[in-house]
Amino acid sequence: MDVDTDDDRPRIDVVGLGPAGPELVTAATAELIESIERRYLRTRRHPAASSIDAQSFDHIYESAADFDEVYSRIVDELVAAARQHGRVLYAVPGSPRVAEQTVDLLVSRPEVRVVVHPALSFLDLSWVALGVDPIEEGVRIVDGHRFASEAAGLSGPLLIAQCHSRQVLSDIKLSVEDPGDLTATVLQGLGGDQEKIFRVRWSDLDRTVEADHLTSLYVESLPVPVGEAFARFDVMVRRLRQECPWDAEQTHATLRRYLLEESYETLEALDRLDEADHGGRESELEERYADVREELGDLLYQIFFHSILATEQGWFDVAAVAQGIHDKLYERHPHVYGDVEATLEDLPAMWEAGKRAEKGRRSVMDGIPAALPALLYATKVQKKAIAIGHTAPAPAEEGSVDEADIGELLFSVVALARSLDVDAESALRQYAVAFANEVRAAES
Repeated sequence: MDVDTDDDRPRIDVVGLGPAGPELVTAATAELIESIERRYLRTRRHPAASSIDAQSFDHIYESAADFDEVYSRIVDELVAAARQHGRVLYAVPGSPRVAEQTVDLLVSRPEVRVVVHPALSFLDLSWVALGVDPIEEGVRIVDGHRFASEAAGLSGPLLIAQCHSRQVLSDIKLSVEDPGDLTATVLQGLGGDQEKIFRVRWSDLDRTVEADHLTSLYVESLPVPVGEAFARFDVMVRRLRQECPWDAEQTHATLRRYLLEESYETLEALDRLDEADHGGRESELEERYADVREELGDLLYQIFFHSILATEQGWFDVAAVAQGIHDKLYERHPHVYGDVEATLEDLPAMWEAGKRAEKGRRSVMDGIPAALPALLYATKVQKKAIAIGHTAPAPAEEGSVDEADIGELLFSVVALARSLDVDAESALRQYAVAFANEVRAAES
């Protein structure tokens, strides 16, 4: 919209021809085209180009070395034409403000007044074709020519524009290191007679898609390389430690309670997941897995935070933590990484022998945390005893009982749960939760 009537600089009115044929050119654009005598068209390779009698810049595409030169020369010729004629019209495919670099260059030229008029873009048709609300879904739009840099680290849905050639599609494909079973929705000729919407495997992008200037891609989510995701998270935790007043005040001691809380919240999420696994709806299962992912993330934050504190003190960093557990698991699995053969029954004794040799412990009972909940402590004690050939304890005999007998009975209950492959701690917690719910129901 032109709001400055006192500006006497040469004027360029920029209009968009919409995303498809002449029927999607707005009435206001059609009237403006008729009212301005000198008209220019970026390219005739567009379904609505036939609706305007104008001089095109296709000749520049044929002679320029690259797109940067094409756009620069188009802008130079438009500015020269505006100086010569006072006012000219410049028509571009789609909308002037969507993926139109010549318009960006034009508005930066101070010697001319550029008035950009609204128009429909391919984006408007894309949301309808895909059946998505871009705001609700958080769709990001990237240029296919700059996909490798613009899409790096993005995890949400993406609409990739300017996929006009097989080379562009090939570059896009190769930018994703490990696509797995990733697929993309191909959008071509939206709004026209030749409209096509279909899915294609990522690995087939440059083999099965006949790309043209009306081709774009929609991806629900790009896989993020594990190393890249952890590196970005490490950078974030370091920044929070430096710039957040709360994070800056924390120590290993003050974070103990949060590590414990996040551990229990993760266990609770796993319990809810187990419930959904047994007869739950698909939508409920999806929610439960989302909860588990979130709680694991909170727990991971605590691990990274403690590692950052250790780094500040010069002891180790999170990379050393990852390398340490990698090396330990490698040594503990000679039946996987070495030439040792072992059955499932052999593994507990092998594991305990490896731990004793690694830690220099005299007993398998060394290293069991004394602060563990009693039932969990009992379970670990039993498992370790059995791993080295000790017999599991039998239930206590009937008769008069005292505190020691109760302890022995509970110890036997743990043995029974272990023999049935039941987590005693979880079973007790679930029963207590069920009883609490019964009490709540009786109170209401």
